[in-house]
Amino acid sequence: MMNEFDKEQKAYDINDILDNNSFSSASNPFCTDPLPGTENVKKPKKHRAAKITAAVMAMALVSAGSIGIYSQFSDSSSSDTAVIEQTDSTSAKRSTLEAEAVSIIEPAPGKNAELSTEDIVDKALPSVVGIESEFTFESSNNGYYYGFGFGFNNAPTTQSGTATGTGVIITDDGYIVTNAHVIYDTEYNAGLADSISVLTNDGENYDAEVIGYDTDCDIAVLKINASDLTAAEFGNSDDLRLGESVIAIGNPLGFDLMDTVTAGIVSGLNRNITINDKPMTLLQTDAAINSGNSGGPLINKYGQVIGINSSKMSSTYGTASIEGIGFAIPSNEVSRIVEDIMEHGYVTGKPQLGISCQDVTENIAEMYNLPVGVYVTSVNEGSAAEKAGLRNGDVITAVDGNEVKSAAELTAQKNQHEAGDTITITYVRGGDTFDTELTLDENTND
Repeated sequence: MMNEFDKEQKAYDINDILDNNSFSSASNPFCTDPLPGTENVKKPKKHRAAKITAAVMAMALVSAGSIGIYSQFSDSSSSDTAVIEQTDSTSAKRSTLEAEAVSIIEPAPGKNAELSTEDIVDKALPSVVGIESEFTFESSNNGYYYGFGFGFNNAPTTQSGTATGTGVIITDDGYIVTNAHVIYDTEYNAGLADSISVLTNDGENYDAEVIGYDTDCDIAVLKINASDLTAAEFGNSDDLRLGESVIAIGNPLGFDLMDTVTAGIVSGLNRNITINDKPMTLLQTDAAINSGNSGGPLINKYGQVIGINSSKMSSTYGTASIEGIGFAIPSNEVSRIVEDIMEHGYVTGKPQLGISCQDVTENIAEMYNLPVGVYVTSVNEGSAAEKAGLRNGDVITAVDGNEVKSAAELTAQKNQHEAGDTITITYVRGGDTFDTELTLDENTND
């Protein structure tokens, strides 16, 4: 596939550019339409070094899935252990169950009396569960074997992994909310877990069905065949105050430390954080959140869930020592996401351009005589981008007059809007700059 640039440069095949070592290793997931069966699957949250950007900060994260996920990957010859950090992003998969029969999370009405720490734990603990996900994946063998007289060769191997996280019961008939990265892995290309089990507080173990998940929002809904469970009471996260006391409950490093309780305060409200190129608005807390806490509850002084724990700052960043910076998805946002997944099978209103893209860094721009921006590698048929006239090889440089230098910045601009909104895309083609009006599609993940 060839693309013409200005007269001073040759036309380069798109694969030449994508194969260049200076390019990012993968297309930004927010610019990519889902493939059948892998809807809305996103770029992995790096299990060992997720990145976080808060305002002008760029910090290393220990993802809660990472936070989360305590895991043991093994093949027939070894059983190495590893802490898997938050895996990315998601698809929304319809269940065969009738969503209409399911209750939706709603904040408890009125004001409750403040509870002691002990009473908060007594109230919330029956609603907290452990989640164990089984994965299989292909990996390169670090060792060698003799191949048919041709010396040593690498051989891929199939490995298995067990990851654990935390969840919260949201209905008495077995619906559970957790983080998407607890049940979906992309770093090792394992995808959706082969099997998922849920361990309730009374010691019962259940097989779980995935109702739906969205990795942009990092929320998943599971269902177990159980009744008379204790559903958590949810609070209104909009009512939180800075400095308010909170408690986190989860399973750090697996079930050996199940139901670990940590305490702290609300350290920040409405934190605009970007984790692995995904912009999110999160609560900040200094309550200890560790690997295995992913998907667990952050609880207010009334014993109500006001957030789902999802990520934390790593212990070190450069020469700085980082302590007590964790993040949770606000309960009101969780409620909206869960309702969409259960009623529609996907999160409604999410805008979509309909392109796959790559960053054009300063080095790449100089090498290929391109502007710094976002290189369009493909345009989906019938998409908003195609209707707006975008083509493979275009370089997007601004949205609504705001300069974009990366796919993450393009995503951030896009996510300020909803499906159906019209934005102005500025792009460069053949050395000339153009503007086009683009009406955002809805990402249905179907």
